[in-house]
Amino acid sequence: MAETLSCSGSAGSFRLEDASPGVRAVLSMAAPESDLVKNGAGGVPETTGNDVLSMARRIDTMLDHGELSLSDLQTVVRHLRDDAFLRRAARLHRYPEGTGSPATENRFSTVVGLILEEALRSTNPEQAEKTGDVAGLSEAFDRFRQQVERIHFAAVFTAHPTFALANRVYAALADYASAPVSGDVAPDFETHRRSAPPTLEEEFTLATEAILRGRDAIDEFVSDLLLAARSKWPDLWSTLVPRSVILTTWVGYDTDGRTDIGWWDTMRLRLRMKLFQLQRLRSQITDSGAEAPILHSRLSRACYTVEAQIAACPQANDPDAVVEFARLIVDRRADAIADPAVLADALQDTIDTTSGETALRLAVARAGLFAHGMSAAHSHTRLNATQIHNVIRQRLRLTDDPADPAHRRALLSRINEALDAVKPVPVDFGALLAEQASAARLMMTIAQIVKHIDSATSVRFLIAETESGYTLLAALWLAHYFGIAEKIEISPLFETREALLGGAQIIDEALRSPHWRAYLRATGRMSLQFGYSDSGRYVGQLAATYLVERLRLKIIDLLRKWDLPDVEVILFDTHGESIGRGGHPFRLADRLDYLSPPHVRARFVAQDVKYREETAFQGGDGYLLFGTPELARASIATIAEHVFEPAQSLRDPVYDEPDFSSDFFSTIAEAMTGLVADPGYADLLGAFGPSLIDKTGSRPAARQSEGRGVTPRITHPGQLRAIPNNAILQQLGWCANTIQGLGSAARRHPETFDTFLEHSPRFHRALDFAAHALAHSDDQVLRSVIWLLDPGYWLDRATTETRPGQRERYLAVMHDLERLDFWADTQSMFRRIQADHLALRAAWPDAPVMGMPERLLHAIRITLIERIWVLATKVPFFMPRGNFTREVMMQRILCLEIPSVLRELDAVFPHGSRPPEFDFHEPAGPQNESSYSEEHEEIFAPMRSMFQTMREISIAISHHVGAFG
Repeated sequence: MAETLSCSGSAGSFRLEDASPGVRAVLSMAAPESDLVKNGAGGVPETTGNDVLSMARRIDTMLDHGELSLSDLQTVVRHLRDDAFLRRAARLHRYPEGTGSPATENRFSTVVGLILEEALRSTNPEQAEKTGDVAGLSEAFDRFRQQVERIHFAAVFTAHPTFALANRVYAALADYASAPVSGDVAPDFETHRRSAPPTLEEEFTLATEAILRGRDAIDEFVSDLLLAARSKWPDLWSTLVPRSVILTTWVGYDTDGRTDIGWWDTMRLRLRMKLFQLQRLRSQITDSGAEAPILHSRLSRACYTVEAQIAACPQANDPDAVVEFARLIVDRRADAIADPAVLADALQDTIDTTSGETALRLAVARAGLFAHGMSAAHSHTRLNATQIHNVIRQRLRLTDDPADPAHRRALLSRINEALDAVKPVPVDFGALLAEQASAARLMMTIAQIVKHIDSATSVRFLIAETESGYTLLAALWLAHYFGIAEKIEISPLFETREALLGGAQIIDEALRSPHWRAYLRATGRMSLQFGYSDSGRYVGQLAATYLVERLRLKIIDLLRKWDLPDVEVILFDTHGESIGRGGHPFRLADRLDYLSPPHVRARFVAQDVKYREETAFQGGDGYLLFGTPELARASIATIAEHVFEPAQSLRDPVYDEPDFSSDFFSTIAEAMTGLVADPGYADLLGAFGPSLIDKTGSRPAARQSEGRGVTPRITHPGQLRAIPNNAILQQLGWCANTIQGLGSAARRHPETFDTFLEHSPRFHRALDFAAHALAHSDDQVLRSVIWLLDPGYWLDRATTETRPGQRERYLAVMHDLERLDFWADTQSMFRRIQADHLALRAAWPDAPVMGMPERLLHAIRITLIERIWVLATKVPFFMPRGNFTREVMMQRILCLEIPSVLRELDAVFPHGSRPPEFDFHEPAGPQNESSYSEEHEEIFAPMRSMFQTMREISIAISHHVGAFG
C-alpha cells in the first residue's frame, strides 16, 4: 500500500505519514514487502505459517502494550474501508463500459444503426423513393417496426433487501462511479453502515428512483430510434411505438418469505407506480411545448383521482377504510384511466398536428406509456409453491402431497378435472378483506389491479420452489376461478437442484394438460424463471449455470413436441450481484452473456422460437447500476447492445465436447452437495457468521434472536437464506459456493481445463466467477476462523501465557468452546475444502489470491473477536435472569450476538445516572451514580465499540467483493 494514498475518516482526510505510529505500523502489514513474524506468536503453532494469525497476534500485542489504541485501530479500518470504497467505485464505473455521455450516445447510435441496417438489408430507401417503390419502403419499415415494437428485454428490479450500506453511501458510490477523478478522496463518513434495516417504504423509494432513471435512459434510446425512422420514413415514423427494452418490478408485490406486505400495501404501491406514470406523461407533454389542452385536462383529472385513491388506501384490514377505498377505486375507475388506449387517439392527433422536436418528444412519451402501461414499470408478484398447494387443498380438498411421486398422477388427473369444471367467481374488496389464504389473497389482489388500475397489462405470477407440473395447473385453476387467466403470466421458478435437473419434466407435466396448452396459446407466452441464488449455494455457481443452460435448450424441444410454434418464451434470470449468486463480476455485457449465452440464443433463433430475456437488478447493490442518470444510460446502452447483436453460434470448444462439460460441472455439483451435507459446513456458517453482517432486511437470516436463551443452532445451510449465506461466506474469507468442487473437476481433466480456459469464451466467462472468488478467498483466513473455534488453540495460548490472570481467561474461553463443540466437524470440513483447493491451485497456478489489505481486515477482526471473548470472561458473577445465565451469556457471546447480550447485561448491571439537582429541604445525602460504572466503562462499552468496528470491517470487505449478499 503506497503511503501517498489519501483516505478519510472522522478526522477528515490525511496522509499516512501524518498518522500515529500505531496506525502506520498496522497499515504497513498490508504492504506486499511486509516482513511478518514467520514463527509462531502467542499460541500460533510454528509449523502453520499462518501470517493472518501472525498479524492478528501482532496487533493484539500492540494493543496490550499500549502501542496501539482501539481508536487507532478504528482509524486503520476506516482507511482500509475508504480505499476499498474508491476501488469499488472505479470497478462500478467500468462495469457498464464507462459512463461518459458522448460515449453512451455513440453506443445508442451504433445500436440504432444495426437495427436500420437489418431492416434495410434488401431496400435502398433513397432509390425506392426515386423509383416510387412504395412497397419496398413499406416492407423495410415493417421490418423496422417488428424489431422495435416487440419487447426483447426487461430489466427487473427485484425486492430482496440487500442494502448493506447507508443510503448516502450508496449515493456517494454511484456519484464517484459516474464521474471518477484520479486521486479522489473518499467521502468523510464516520460509518458506512445503515442505522436500521430498510423498511418496505424505503425499499420502494430506492427502487422507484432507480426505475425512473432507467425510464429516462430508455427514452433516450427510443428518441434515437424514432429520429432514425423519421430520417428514412418521414411519412410513416409517427405511428411507431418502440418498446424493445422495458422495466419491471416486484418491489412491494413479492410476498415469498415476507410478513411486512399486506394486500393493502401492494395496492397502495401499485397505485403509486400508476401515479408516477401519469405524472411523467403529463410532464413530458408539458415539456414538449405542444398545445394539448384535452390531454392536460384528462391527465390532471387522472392524477387527482389516483392521489385520492392512494390517500384512501387502508393501512390494515379495516372494514370502514376498505369500504371508502373501494368506492374511490370502483366508482372513479374511468377518471383514473385503467387503459392507456384511452389516450391513444389524442396522443396520435397531437403528434400529427405538431412537428420537429415537439412531435419527437410526444412520440417518445407515448412509447413509454404503451411500453409500460399504467405504471412506471410492469408488475411481478411472487409467492411459494406451498402457498398454492395450501389453498387448493382448502378449495378442492386435494390433500395428497404433490412432492410424493406416488400421488402425482392422481393429483394431475384431479386438477385437470377441476379445470374442466371451473367457473369464475366475482371478486370484490369485501372478499379480499375476508380471505385468509395467502395465494388466494394475492390472486384476488391481482384481479382488482387488472380490473381497476391497469386493465391492459398482464401481471407476472412467479412461483418459488416449483417442483411439479401440478403446481402450475393449480395456479391456473386459481387464475380461472378468479377470472384473470388471460391477464396473468404464471411462471415457475427453477432454482433448487431438483428443479433444475427435472425442470423439463415439470414443464412437460403441465403441457400434457390441454388446459395449460390452451392457456399458453391464449396468452402467447410461456414464462420461466431461473434462480442462481439457491442453486448456487446448493450445487455451486458454476454447476448452476450449466444446469440452467441445459434446461433452456430443452424448452425448444418441448415447444416442438407440443406444437406450440407461436408461443414466445420469457427467460427470466433472477440472481444477486455478488460472487456466488449469478451476477458476473467484471462487465455487465459478460453478465448478460453469462446468463443467456450466445449459443443458446442462436439455437432459439435457428428454431424460429421467439424469446424475451429478463434479468434481475437486485437490492441496493443492483440498483447502483441505475444509481445516477449516467450509470442508468450506460446500463441501458449495454442491454441494447446485447439485445440487438446478431444471434450467432460462434465456435466454442465447450459445446464440441459435451461429455467433458457434463462430467466437469457434475463433479462440481457433487462436491458442493457433499460440502452442504457436511455438519462442519453448517457449524462454520452458523457459529458466528450471521453476527458478522447487519440484518439483510425483512426476511430473517434465521439466527439473529432476541430471546434470553441460547439461539437454536444451525444444523443445515438450508436454514439460512441465500443472501446471508452468501454474505457470510464472503466475511469468512471463503466463497465456497463458487469455488468448491472446481479443484476436483480440474484434476479430472487437467489438459482440457487448460485448453478450455484459454480458448472457450463460455468456459472462461464462468471461470471469471471463480477468479473473482479466489481474489476474495484465502485458506489462511478460513483456517484462522476454524482455529478460533478450537478449544485446543486456546489451551495452547494459555500454555504459553505468562500472565496468570490472562491464562485463566484463555482457559475459560476454552471450556465454553468445548460446550459448543464446533471443532471436530469444522476441522474435518476444512480438510475437505483444503484438498479441493490444493487441486485447484495445482491446475490453475496463476489464479488470483486475496490482496494484503483485505487479509489485514480479516486479521484485525480476528483480533477483535478474540478480545471480545476474553473481555466477556471479566463479567462479574450474576444471578440468572430468566433463561439468561452466565453460561448462556458466554455461548451467545461466542456466537457474537453482542447487541442482544449487552441489552441483557445492561439490565443485569444497570448504569444509573445522577438524580436531578433539586432542593429537598434538608441536608443532601450521598447519591451513588451507579455501582456498575466500572463494568460499563471497562467491559461493556469496549465490547460494544469493538463489535461495531467488526461490523464496519464487514462493510469494508463487501466493498472489496463488490456486493453484500
